[in-house]
Amino acid sequence: MPAPVSLEPGYVLHARPWRETSLLLECLTAEHGRIGLIARGVRGAHTPTARADLQPLRRLRLSYSRQGELGRLHAAELMVLHALGGEALLAALYVNELLVRLLPREDAHAHLFAQYQTLLEQLSGARASAWLLRRFERDLLEAMGYAPLLDREAESGAPVQAGLRYAYAPERGPLRWQPHLGGSGLRGSALLALAHDQVPEAQDLPDLRRLLRELISLHLGGRALASWSLAPLARPRPHAAD
Repeated sequence: MPAPVSLEPGYVLHARPWRETSLLLECLTAEHGRIGLIARGVRGAHTPTARADLQPLRRLRLSYSRQGELGRLHAAELMVLHALGGEALLAALYVNELLVRLLPREDAHAHLFAQYQTLLEQLSGARASAWLLRRFERDLLEAMGYAPLLDREAESGAPVQAGLRYAYAPERGPLRWQPHLGGSGLRGSALLALAHDQVPEAQDLPDLRRLLRELISLHLGGRALASWSLAPLARPRPHAAD
Protein backbone atom coordinates (compact mmCIF):
# COMPACT_ATOMS: atom_id res chain seq x y z
CA MET A 1 0.00 0.00 0.00
CA PRO A 2 1.42 3.46 -0.87
CA ALA A 3 2.57 5.61 2.04
CA PRO A 4 0.07 8.21 3.30
CA VAL A 5 0.34 11.65 1.71
CA SER A 6 0.53 14.65 4.01
CA LEU A 7 -0.36 18.26 3.22
CA GLU A 8 -0.15 18.00 -0.56
CA PRO A 9 -1.41 21.10 -2.43
CA GLY A 10 -4.58 20.30 -4.32
CA TYR A 11 -8.00 21.40 -5.53
CA VAL A 12 -11.38 19.69 -5.47
CA LEU A 13 -12.62 19.53 -9.04
CA HIS A 14 -15.97 17.91 -8.27
CA ALA A 15 -17.77 16.69 -5.15
CA ARG A 16 -20.90 14.58 -4.86
CA PRO A 17 -22.69 12.80 -2.01
CA TRP A 18 -21.55 9.27 -1.25
CA ARG A 19 -23.59 7.04 1.04
CA GLU A 20 -25.28 8.80 3.97
CA THR A 21 -22.66 11.15 5.39
CA SER A 22 -19.70 11.15 3.00
CA LEU A 23 -18.50 12.85 -0.19
CA LEU A 24 -16.82 11.40 -3.24
CA LEU A 25 -14.22 13.87 -4.45
CA GLU A 26 -12.34 14.25 -7.70
CA CYS A 27 -9.20 16.23 -6.92
CA LEU A 28 -6.28 17.71 -8.82
CA THR A 29 -3.02 17.45 -6.86
CA ALA A 30 0.45 18.80 -7.44
CA GLU A 31 2.33 15.49 -7.16
CA HIS A 32 -0.20 12.78 -8.03
CA GLY A 33 -2.40 14.40 -10.69
CA ARG A 34 -6.12 13.67 -10.63
CA ILE A 35 -7.17 11.38 -7.80
CA GLY A 36 -10.44 10.11 -6.35
CA LEU A 37 -10.94 10.44 -2.60
CA ILE A 38 -13.70 9.52 -0.18
CA ALA A 39 -14.26 12.08 2.57
CA ARG A 40 -16.03 10.05 5.22
CA GLY A 41 -18.53 11.60 7.58
CA VAL A 42 -18.13 15.18 6.36
CA ARG A 43 -21.87 15.59 5.88
CA GLY A 44 -22.50 14.86 9.55
CA ALA A 45 -23.07 17.32 12.36
CA HIS A 46 -19.60 17.09 13.90
CA THR A 47 -16.71 16.62 11.49
CA PRO A 48 -13.00 17.50 11.62
CA THR A 49 -13.08 18.73 8.01
CA ALA A 50 -15.64 21.38 7.07
CA ARG A 51 -17.80 20.29 4.15
CA ALA A 52 -17.73 23.87 2.84
CA ASP A 53 -13.98 23.58 2.28
CA LEU A 54 -14.39 20.49 0.09
CA GLN A 55 -15.86 22.38 -2.83
CA PRO A 56 -14.31 23.58 -6.09
CA LEU A 57 -12.24 26.77 -6.39
CA ARG A 58 -10.46 26.36 -3.07
CA ARG A 59 -6.77 25.64 -2.84
CA LEU A 60 -6.21 23.09 -0.08
CA ARG A 61 -3.54 21.10 1.68
CA LEU A 62 -4.75 17.51 1.43
CA SER A 63 -3.73 14.65 3.67
CA TYR A 64 -4.90 11.25 2.45
CA SER A 65 -4.07 7.62 1.92
CA ARG A 66 -4.31 5.92 -1.47
CA GLN A 67 -6.16 2.62 -1.54
CA GLY A 68 -6.61 1.50 -5.13
CA GLU A 69 -9.06 3.41 -7.31
CA LEU A 70 -10.34 5.56 -4.44
CA GLY A 71 -8.27 6.87 -1.56
CA ARG A 72 -9.42 8.16 1.79
CA LEU A 73 -9.20 11.80 2.81
CA HIS A 74 -7.92 12.36 6.34
CA ALA A 75 -7.77 16.16 6.49
CA ALA A 76 -8.02 19.25 4.32
CA GLU A 77 -6.70 22.70 5.22
CA LEU A 78 -7.97 25.72 3.32
CA MET A 79 -5.20 27.86 1.80
CA VAL A 80 -6.87 30.12 -0.79
CA LEU A 81 -10.48 30.73 -1.83
CA HIS A 82 -10.87 31.94 -5.42
CA ALA A 83 -13.93 34.19 -5.42
CA LEU A 84 -15.46 33.92 -8.90
CA GLY A 85 -18.83 34.86 -10.28
CA GLY A 86 -20.68 35.15 -13.55
CA GLU A 87 -18.85 34.03 -16.68
CA ALA A 88 -15.56 33.62 -14.79
CA LEU A 89 -17.23 31.05 -12.54
CA LEU A 90 -18.68 29.20 -15.53
CA ALA A 91 -15.25 29.19 -17.17
CA ALA A 92 -13.64 27.68 -14.05
CA LEU A 93 -16.31 25.01 -13.70
CA TYR A 94 -15.90 24.16 -17.38
CA VAL A 95 -12.17 23.61 -16.85
CA ASN A 96 -12.94 21.42 -13.84
CA GLU A 97 -15.26 19.25 -15.93
CA LEU A 98 -12.67 19.12 -18.68
CA LEU A 99 -10.02 17.83 -16.26
CA VAL A 100 -12.33 15.22 -14.73
CA ARG A 101 -13.43 13.91 -18.12
CA LEU A 102 -10.12 14.08 -19.97
CA LEU A 103 -7.22 13.70 -17.54
CA PRO A 104 -6.46 10.10 -16.46
CA ARG A 105 -6.17 9.41 -12.75
CA GLU A 106 -2.74 9.15 -11.15
CA ASP A 107 -1.10 10.89 -14.12
CA ALA A 108 0.96 13.63 -12.48
CA HIS A 109 1.56 16.91 -14.29
CA ALA A 110 3.14 19.46 -11.94
CA HIS A 111 3.29 22.06 -14.71
CA LEU A 112 -0.40 21.60 -15.53
CA PHE A 113 -1.27 21.98 -11.84
CA ALA A 114 0.60 25.31 -11.80
CA GLN A 115 -1.21 26.40 -14.97
CA TYR A 116 -4.56 25.54 -13.40
CA GLN A 117 -3.72 27.60 -10.33
CA THR A 118 -2.63 30.53 -12.51
CA LEU A 119 -5.84 30.28 -14.53
CA LEU A 120 -7.99 30.60 -11.41
CA GLU A 121 -5.96 33.61 -10.28
CA GLN A 122 -6.38 35.26 -13.67
CA LEU A 123 -10.12 34.59 -13.71
CA SER A 124 -10.33 36.05 -10.19
CA GLY A 125 -8.75 39.20 -11.60
CA ALA A 126 -11.63 39.59 -14.05
CA ARG A 127 -9.42 38.87 -17.05
CA ALA A 128 -11.18 38.12 -20.36
CA SER A 129 -11.74 34.39 -20.19
CA ALA A 130 -11.95 33.26 -23.83
CA TRP A 131 -8.21 33.42 -24.56
CA LEU A 132 -7.35 32.04 -21.10
CA LEU A 133 -9.49 28.98 -21.83
CA ARG A 134 -7.97 28.43 -25.26
CA ARG A 135 -4.49 28.47 -23.76
CA PHE A 136 -5.45 26.00 -21.03
CA GLU A 137 -7.15 23.65 -23.50
CA ARG A 138 -4.01 23.69 -25.64
CA ASP A 139 -1.77 23.04 -22.63
CA LEU A 140 -3.97 20.21 -21.38
CA LEU A 141 -3.85 18.46 -24.76
CA GLU A 142 -0.07 18.89 -24.81
CA ALA A 143 0.32 17.49 -21.27
CA MET A 144 -1.62 14.40 -22.32
CA GLY A 145 0.59 13.84 -25.35
CA TYR A 146 -1.93 15.19 -27.88
CA ALA A 147 -0.32 18.53 -28.68
CA PRO A 148 -1.97 19.89 -31.85
CA LEU A 149 0.20 20.76 -34.82
CA LEU A 150 -0.22 24.50 -35.26
CA ASP A 151 2.74 26.08 -37.04
CA ARG A 152 3.37 23.68 -39.94
CA GLU A 153 1.21 22.30 -42.72
CA ALA A 154 0.28 18.66 -42.24
CA GLU A 155 1.10 17.48 -45.75
CA SER A 156 4.16 19.48 -46.78
CA GLY A 157 5.65 20.52 -43.44
CA ALA A 158 5.81 24.09 -44.79
CA PRO A 159 5.41 26.88 -42.22
CA VAL A 160 1.85 28.07 -41.66
CA GLN A 161 1.41 31.52 -43.20
CA ALA A 162 -0.54 34.16 -41.30
CA GLY A 163 -2.33 35.46 -44.39
CA LEU A 164 -3.64 32.10 -45.66
CA ARG A 165 -6.70 30.14 -44.56
CA TYR A 166 -6.51 26.56 -43.38
CA ALA A 167 -8.78 23.64 -42.73
CA TYR A 168 -7.77 21.49 -39.77
CA ALA A 169 -7.76 17.72 -39.92
CA PRO A 170 -7.98 16.71 -36.22
CA GLU A 171 -5.63 13.74 -36.48
CA ARG A 172 -3.21 15.42 -38.89
CA GLY A 173 -3.07 19.20 -38.64
CA PRO A 174 -3.49 22.27 -40.87
CA LEU A 175 -4.32 21.84 -44.56
CA ARG A 176 -4.49 24.71 -47.00
CA TRP A 177 -8.18 25.50 -47.27
CA GLN A 178 -9.97 24.64 -50.50
CA PRO A 179 -13.72 24.98 -51.19
CA HIS A 180 -14.18 21.21 -51.39
CA LEU A 181 -13.01 20.92 -47.76
CA GLY A 182 -16.15 22.71 -46.60
CA GLY A 183 -16.66 25.55 -44.19
CA SER A 184 -14.45 28.62 -44.42
CA GLY A 185 -11.41 27.38 -42.52
CA LEU A 186 -9.47 29.58 -40.13
CA ARG A 187 -6.73 32.08 -40.60
CA GLY A 188 -3.11 31.09 -40.31
CA SER A 189 -2.69 34.02 -37.93
CA ALA A 190 -5.06 32.28 -35.48
CA LEU A 191 -3.03 29.07 -35.55
CA LEU A 192 0.24 30.96 -35.11
CA ALA A 193 -1.13 32.98 -32.20
CA LEU A 194 -2.06 29.76 -30.40
CA ALA A 195 1.28 28.16 -31.28
CA HIS A 196 3.33 31.08 -29.98
CA ASP A 197 1.10 32.00 -27.02
CA GLN A 198 0.29 35.42 -28.44
CA VAL A 199 -3.11 37.02 -27.96
CA PRO A 200 -5.00 36.56 -31.25
CA GLU A 201 -7.20 39.12 -32.91
CA ALA A 202 -10.74 39.11 -31.58
CA GLN A 203 -12.12 37.78 -34.87
CA ASP A 204 -9.94 34.66 -34.53
CA LEU A 205 -11.18 33.61 -31.09
CA PRO A 206 -14.43 31.92 -32.28
CA ASP A 207 -12.43 29.89 -34.83
CA LEU A 208 -9.94 28.78 -32.17
CA ARG A 209 -12.81 27.81 -29.90
CA ARG A 210 -14.30 25.60 -32.63
CA LEU A 211 -10.93 24.06 -33.37
CA LEU A 212 -10.13 23.17 -29.77
CA ARG A 213 -13.63 21.91 -29.09
CA GLU A 214 -13.31 19.58 -32.07
CA LEU A 215 -9.95 18.29 -30.81
CA ILE A 216 -11.26 17.82 -27.28
CA SER A 217 -14.37 16.04 -28.56
CA LEU A 218 -12.14 13.62 -30.45
CA HIS A 219 -10.41 12.59 -27.22
CA LEU A 220 -13.73 12.34 -25.41
CA GLY A 221 -14.85 9.76 -27.93
CA GLY A 222 -17.24 12.22 -29.51
CA ARG A 223 -19.14 12.83 -26.27
CA ALA A 224 -20.05 16.37 -25.28
CA LEU A 225 -19.31 18.11 -22.00
CA ALA A 226 -22.28 19.27 -19.95
CA SER A 227 -20.68 22.74 -19.75
CA TRP A 228 -20.96 23.17 -23.52
CA SER A 229 -24.74 23.39 -23.27
CA LEU A 230 -24.67 26.40 -20.94
CA ALA A 231 -25.72 29.57 -22.74
CA PRO A 232 -22.53 31.64 -22.20
CA LEU A 233 -20.45 28.69 -23.38
CA ALA A 234 -22.65 27.62 -26.26
CA ARG A 235 -22.50 30.85 -28.28
CA PRO A 236 -19.30 32.63 -27.27
CA ARG A 237 -18.56 36.28 -27.79
CA PRO A 238 -14.92 37.26 -28.41
CA HIS A 239 -14.25 37.99 -24.73
CA ALA A 240 -16.83 35.71 -23.12
CA ALA A 241 -16.35 32.54 -21.14
CA ASP A 242 -16.45 29.62 -23.54
